[in-house]
Amino acid sequence: MTISMYDISVGVFAARLKALASVLTAAEQNAGERKIDPQVFLTARLAPDMFALTRQVQIATDHAKG
Repeated sequence: MTISMYDISVGVFAARLKALASVLTAAEQNAGERKIDPQVFLTARLAPDMFALTRQVQIATDHAKG
């Protein structure tokens, strides 16, 4: 029986993107509760050598696209 790379990876990528969507939703809700503009998070970095959030999301979706 042959298993394709698609069959092996699609479930993993779908689960990770769903988790990412949940994190982004929670961040948006948290920003609303704290009266912070959600746009602030888009350029935020947790460390100086990290990409901004928008770039990290782009990388995650690019990996899922192949």
